[in-house]
Amino acid sequence: MPHRDDRPNVLFFFTDDQRFDTIEALGNGHVRTPTLNSLVERGTTMTNAYIMGGTSGAVCMPSRAMLMTGRTLFHIEREGQDVALDHVMMPEAFRRAGYQTFGTGKWHNGRSAFARCFTAGGRIFFGGMSDHWEVPLNDFDPAGAYPAERIYHKKGEHSSDLFCGEAARFIRQYDSDAPFFAYVSFTAPHDPRDTHAKYHAMYDADKLPTPVSFMPRHPFDNGEMTIRDEKLAPWPRTPEIVRQHIADYYAMITHADAQMALVLEALRQTGRLDNTIIVFAGDNGLALGRHGLMGKQNLYEHSVHVPLVFAGAGIPAGERRDAFCYLLDIFPTLCELTGVERPASVEGRSLAPLLADSNATVRDGLLFAYRHLHRGVRDERYKLIVCAVEGRRTTQLFDLADDPFELNNLADHPAAARHTQRLRAELNRWQTDLDDTREQGRQFWAGRAEGR
Repeated sequence: MPHRDDRPNVLFFFTDDQRFDTIEALGNGHVRTPTLNSLVERGTTMTNAYIMGGTSGAVCMPSRAMLMTGRTLFHIEREGQDVALDHVMMPEAFRRAGYQTFGTGKWHNGRSAFARCFTAGGRIFFGGMSDHWEVPLNDFDPAGAYPAERIYHKKGEHSSDLFCGEAARFIRQYDSDAPFFAYVSFTAPHDPRDTHAKYHAMYDADKLPTPVSFMPRHPFDNGEMTIRDEKLAPWPRTPEIVRQHIADYYAMITHADAQMALVLEALRQTGRLDNTIIVFAGDNGLALGRHGLMGKQNLYEHSVHVPLVFAGAGIPAGERRDAFCYLLDIFPTLCELTGVERPASVEGRSLAPLLADSNATVRDGLLFAYRHLHRGVRDERYKLIVCAVEGRRTTQLFDLADDPFELNNLADHPAAARHTQRLRAELNRWQTDLDDTREQGRQFWAGRAEGR
């Protein structure tokens, strides 16, 4: 008989556009997330998890490329449309290590990259967004060929139902002695924000609070004022329209949460729950009316700060860690937790020390970037954002300890000048350390010549 491999399984839930503050157990009493609450209770939450930003208006594309490769923003292939052969991806590393790898849902980083990663899968969506009730789907092809003529639709079935149903089916039917790595990638709660009526009925927009940082318009031109995401609500923004968007957003999150429960139940019924590491994360945040914005094409906390929870086998229960991390750190973390060899191409830092020691740190600060328009940096307390638009530079400095909603710009305050200067120096250092020298970087740094 073949020897049973007792290494832990990995189940990875990855949502689309889900902001860091959308889990009930972490303090948002307006959204219902019983499944995510249970993961928080039986796992460890990274409360300061971030993305590095995006080199594309479709921020999820570079975000997912960074997640999958464990590489920093300026070291991925282009904007993440595909993955270089020498950039070993997370499921690919697990596959090489003897894991059976399964993928379902959204894949925004090229068909050939998907084929390198997975030994099984189903209901695969190659792309960025779609109608949740008419997702263009692909069956798994072991040969890695996904021609357009094989695309099909399951009209009338919601994306979250499709993807989680496929994952639960894989787990229930799994009969190998090898451990598995299962990747469940949602298109929710990305717009169009539509789901089953019963979930919409849970949220009354009139009873939801208007965001603290709500603004009718953004206070200055950030270079992306009319991108597609920003056209989802008229100008000036109104509290009523913003609250309705939030209600629909929460409905989609609650629906996705319920579908995750079905996948976890399949783990429990098959006796695999205790030997499975479960990861939940979101690919980027979303403004939804904060700062007068609707999308994620900015560097405010609501757009770069993301949820991240580890639970299950070997993970401390009911704990939280405030240390800084990026999503690209998940790859080396899972390698260390499972004994899978970390590929040389991975640049992220393992978060295993944080899981073992609540006082540990792996990063002293964070860099953020958006296309050629925005650069930012933060430390434990202060955050600097610089926007360079058509030769005009706008600098913002926020004290996140006193001003977590980023409402009070201190950049021109003499008392804060030393923090502005210090973080500008850090931003310059990051430019060199992280190779922000591509065309977008050259445009940004050249565009800082005027303004304040």
